[in-house]
Amino acid sequence: MPRSDWTPHRREDGELLGWIHPDGDEWVPVDVLGRPVSAPAEWLDAEAALEQHGIAWLADPWMLDGEDERPLRVRILEVTPDEHEAPGRIVVKIDDFGDMTRPATTQFILSWPIPDRLRPPREDDPDPRTIAR
Repeated sequence: MPRSDWTPHRREDGELLGWIHPDGDEWVPVDVLGRPVSAPAEWLDAEAALEQHGIAWLADPWMLDGEDERPLRVRILEVTPDEHEAPGRIVVKIDDFGDMTRPATTQFILSWPIPDRLRPPREDDPDPRTIAR
């Protein structure tokens, strides 16, 4: 658990969706990357926000800035939150588009919670399937 006042929230199958922590008289839902999912709310609304947010988005492509001249399209391999004084980490790899015949792609280990340089793709990001010189 990242902080002592954060309460884990899990799906019915036990999969961690995130945490809920106090903020004054209300509660903040936080996803597994350490991002707030909604504004502070009542406890049941915070639970509902985490349920609705889910974790399927972890399988989506992400963009990693600062490792190359242009953003790299990556996939998340691992999310390990901070726990008992041990720093967490997020492990990503360059997207191989599911090609199992090619060699393993480069992996990057990032800090947890999610750093600003790991982000969802934007419309103006380069197409990773084209070669740029």
